[in-house]
Amino acid sequence: MTTFDDILEEAGKFGRCQKRIFALLCMVSMPWAGVYVGIVFQGFTPDHWCRDSAVVERRQACGWSLADSRRLTVPLVNSSGVLQQSTCEQFEVNWNATDLTCDSKELDLGRTPTTGCKDGWEYDYEGRQSFVTEFDLVCSDAWLVDMYQATLNVGFLVGSIAIGYLADRFGRKMSFLMSNLLNGIAGILVAVAPNYVTLLVFRTFYGFGVKGGWVAGYVLITEIVGVEFRRTVGVVYQMFFSVGILLLPLLAYFITDWRWLQVVITVPYIIFLSYYWLIPESPRWLLSQNKKSKAVEITEAMAKENKKTLSKNIETLTDDNAESTTASFMDLIRTPKMRKHTFILSYNWFTSAVVYQGLIMRLGILGGNVYIDFLISGLVEFPAAFLILFTIERIGRRLPFAAANIVAGASCFITAFIPDSMFWFKTVVACIGRLGITMAFEMVVFVNTELYPTFVRNLGVSVCSTLCDVGGIVAPFLLYRLAVIWLELPLIIFGSLAFLAGGLVLLLPETRGVPLPDTIEDIEFPEKAKEKAALKNQQLANLLPNNDVSSNKDPATV
Repeated sequence: MTTFDDILEEAGKFGRCQKRIFALLCMVSMPWAGVYVGIVFQGFTPDHWCRDSAVVERRQACGWSLADSRRLTVPLVNSSGVLQQSTCEQFEVNWNATDLTCDSKELDLGRTPTTGCKDGWEYDYEGRQSFVTEFDLVCSDAWLVDMYQATLNVGFLVGSIAIGYLADRFGRKMSFLMSNLLNGIAGILVAVAPNYVTLLVFRTFYGFGVKGGWVAGYVLITEIVGVEFRRTVGVVYQMFFSVGILLLPLLAYFITDWRWLQVVITVPYIIFLSYYWLIPESPRWLLSQNKKSKAVEITEAMAKENKKTLSKNIETLTDDNAESTTASFMDLIRTPKMRKHTFILSYNWFTSAVVYQGLIMRLGILGGNVYIDFLISGLVEFPAAFLILFTIERIGRRLPFAAANIVAGASCFITAFIPDSMFWFKTVVACIGRLGITMAFEMVVFVNTELYPTFVRNLGVSVCSTLCDVGGIVAPFLLYRLAVIWLELPLIIFGSLAFLAGGLVLLLPETRGVPLPDTIEDIEFPEKAKEKAALKNQQLANLLPNNDVSSNKDPATV
């Protein structure tokens, strides 16, 4: 029997063909950044106050600025011990019957009753048009901004499960292409949504396709490279999300209307439909579906593009990942260590999503230059990938994973108590937090795969990662609602979540240099698994006395 990994030895584990496909699929990660955190610019809430038609007429007649008319006509409210101009109240007064003149410097309206906004709001746009200003999602309707992000994550949650199933049923390539077709249609519908209800509906469909298509691309590239390249390919694939994070503020700076920004974010998904002619189906998946002739055809084409020749009998190619055991959710929680792994990993998925998304969206409410702040915070994500690649084979998985969470938590706590006057120090500490949570987010993906046995590995990752989408649903409500009470309160919550996540990670076993488990028994009794692996190596040594068995690495340890 010849396995696909045997054939890759000759066809090229990461040759020209795989590099080309990898480069194409990495492009998919970039627009996803715009979808995931585009709310920072599309849902930007500018400074606002109650609109009064009489004041607007007087301002136009007198040539006042927005600041002048606001100073004269907007009541002051006590906010955390500081008097500030109200954003949601106005004086209950007939301005045409007051002493307000073009030369007025101030008015004594201290005893005048106030009321809620009756005639909409005025906005200090700063050159930007967001869906918040278009649909007046402020004051009592401000929570609807949270729904914009929550519905996206609802789509992520349902779509990743549904498209994951379709990818196993109909293939990685077909699911990838269908996802991008849905993304293109839903993304344009979001851009032309006539009202907020339809906007949320289309946004949910958008989320349904985006994450599922990204995961299908991730699976496809990892299935066509040699096992020793999978982890590097996976980390770099995710790193291109950070490239998208850097491009987003540049796009938003020049495209100030949220609808046109939505169109630009969506266009790449339409372009990705051309991948029908540029990327192949996964030969591993074809083998699992008993479509051997097509798998052979694609493998031979890969070898040809890599300028390699195949000497092994490719006609005996078999599915080296076939598994007859049926996995169920109960397998994840039935035994003590499996239950512990499931709980800890699920919590880490949840925390990573809440803290990562929360820290990014927080940039939109700080009041600084959101473009520069966003760009700086995006730059610190790149060292995360390099730190992972540098540490996981030297130090292991557990300590860097735990340290990343703890650093993120400590940074959140410290940032919350640094005064605004120490702007650059506060920015640096916040960026360290972004670095930590980015590293934790990227590590949870492959640590998850190493802590479940083969037959339940895909199900385990799918179940645990659904908590990521639950975290994404919760994050905007935590950030925006708690920030109304105290701007730094969300950081205290984020820090607490990350600290707990780091502590829980220390309860997980180290997986560096450990073969991937095949059965639940390997998880529950790791010492027996080591003895079994040693016995297997000894048997192989007896069968092949003239070969150096130690040089034959177990693919699972790479």
